[in-house]
Amino acid sequence: MSPRKDKNSRRGPGGKRSVALKIALAVFLILLAAGAGTAVAYRVMTMDLPGIDALKDYRPSIASRVLDENDLLIDEFFLEDRKMINIADVPKLVQYAFVAAEDSRFYKHRGVDLLSIFRALFKNVEAGKIVQGGSTITQQVAKLMYLTPERKYVRKLKEAILSYRIDKYLTKDEILHLYLNQIYLGHGTYGIESASTGYFGKSARALTLPEAALLAGLPKAPTTYSPFLNFKRAKQRQLYVLARMEEEGFITKDQMNQAAAAPLSLRPMKPKDKVAAYFVEHVRRYVQEKYGADVLYKEGLTIYTTLNLPAQTAARDALLRGLSEMEGRNKYARGLVQGALYCMDVKTGAIRAMVGGRDFAKSEFNRAVQSRRQPGSAFKPLIYTAAFDKGMTPSTRFVDSPIILEDPSQADGLWKPKNFDEKFQGPITMRTALVQSRNVVTVKILQEIGIDYAISYAANLGIESPLAANLSLALGSAGVTVQEMVRAYGVLVNGGKKVTPYFIRKIVDRTGNVFEETKPESEQVIDPRIAFMTTYILQDVVESGTGRRVKSIGRPVGGKTGTTNDVRDAWFIGFTPSLITGVWVGFDQEKSLGGHEVGGRAAAPIWLYFMEKALQGKPAETFPVPAGIVFISVDARTGRPAPGGGPGTLQECFLDSAPPGEDGNEWFGEREELFR
Repeated sequence: MSPRKDKNSRRGPGGKRSVALKIALAVFLILLAAGAGTAVAYRVMTMDLPGIDALKDYRPSIASRVLDENDLLIDEFFLEDRKMINIADVPKLVQYAFVAAEDSRFYKHRGVDLLSIFRALFKNVEAGKIVQGGSTITQQVAKLMYLTPERKYVRKLKEAILSYRIDKYLTKDEILHLYLNQIYLGHGTYGIESASTGYFGKSARALTLPEAALLAGLPKAPTTYSPFLNFKRAKQRQLYVLARMEEEGFITKDQMNQAAAAPLSLRPMKPKDKVAAYFVEHVRRYVQEKYGADVLYKEGLTIYTTLNLPAQTAARDALLRGLSEMEGRNKYARGLVQGALYCMDVKTGAIRAMVGGRDFAKSEFNRAVQSRRQPGSAFKPLIYTAAFDKGMTPSTRFVDSPIILEDPSQADGLWKPKNFDEKFQGPITMRTALVQSRNVVTVKILQEIGIDYAISYAANLGIESPLAANLSLALGSAGVTVQEMVRAYGVLVNGGKKVTPYFIRKIVDRTGNVFEETKPESEQVIDPRIAFMTTYILQDVVESGTGRRVKSIGRPVGGKTGTTNDVRDAWFIGFTPSLITGVWVGFDQEKSLGGHEVGGRAAAPIWLYFMEKALQGKPAETFPVPAGIVFISVDARTGRPAPGGGPGTLQECFLDSAPPGEDGNEWFGEREELFR
């Protein structure tokens, strides 16, 4: 048995001749097809070729961009990272770099360069295999736009015929426009504009000669000549391109030498810092559900959003800082405690920052808009506002004393709500009860106004989650989202007007066609005077109550803490006249954060870290007082008018149509026995 020979050894001299004959035959057929060849051969070869009319309306798959409120780029959606640029905007030296590297006779041939084909023929015969294709830029366009990349002679013939047609149909600039926007240039970039941004952090409009030569060397083998993977090899390829440009007369020898010696300032191709991952996913879901994946990923939408990128960065950093501090205090395993932050413009409803968790890569669940958690005492301002709308005032008194209610869910059939400090203060004003977050008084207020009324009132403020019809509602037992709580508080800060939260300003396609544009919506849902009453008290929560942790911000703010049973959830909803932010902290598994991790300690610092940055450089604002509000000096303990003022008094707000009487509008008198 003769020794086995490999493929190349079996070919031998005769094999090389066979390759040469095949290549010669290919050239012959190309000449026939492109020139005056037989009609039959030409018809057979062209019957299944695509038309080229669509090249005039070139619409490649291009990236959709997501921009913030100042039109700064947040992120992109794409199948191919491509950004379009008109050939007229590409500097001539950049164009010449690609022509010199890929097809020096581009401006002379008619789509197929016979000289290049013969040159490649001899190279291939010498090598005994196809090592050089002799393809023109026009042929590469034909292959990129229409044909498969397989290296078969029939495909090469079709490519040549198609290229000849393209050259007759389009100008050289139009062909170059297609080529420079379609080619792959490594590291996920398609087209010269995307590559220029990726490699140098600039538009192709601003490319220098050394940078252009580097990019022009990439199409041959983007990975092989990547400056990030092998700078030495990339540099050698750049020098080759510069030499070819000089040989073809595109640049002078001095220009070549200067460009060769010039340093290259590359932009590291590292993963982008995804500061707005949860927000971007929120956008992606909305656009894809409304317009479809093809439109989102291929049609180059520009999605103008309401997000403020610096504020978003501050929000992400604030949440991570606050959660890390909690872990340090409690020796938690790192990464388990979660949080969310949601910031909204009070007047318009525009979302300025959204953080749905500590790490999107590990959990895409958006806790700012998808998670329903018990708000605890953060729900109380809604109950108090409903009570003020029923005729009560901040000076109305209730008795802070034990109460026993029937509750089948309890072991003994009774519910005995307690205050957080497990103490009772006796008769106190509603202002004191809210500032100090007294649980029992809030339950008694809910008893007085009615559960159904309170549920309806909360829904009117923007709470859409189902609320259980029982007295535990007063203590925030029903699950709600951070977004809902921010929206409801926003009504109080916005003079009784409810806004519709929105996150997209406008969506425009690649041609400038506007898909949609948002106009902020607001609706007057409660009396602005009633809204002000609660807002006025919530400023005192920061000054002297459970929200004192954020007082150091040094400007007028209001807010309310929230803590649930067993400290499973910690909240802080705080606001200025123009910006409102809600923060939630907890474990996804709904276990205790630890006895001391109440809203004022766990959530309020995150709010403070964020708002300090978000409001930096902005003037302090005071809360506007609506017409129909009067301020009267009252005794801080009893709520009774104190005309002389002095120690132990405060300026309380009332409707001008219902100022306090001598009894201080107290309700506890005839009802005191009921509440004991």
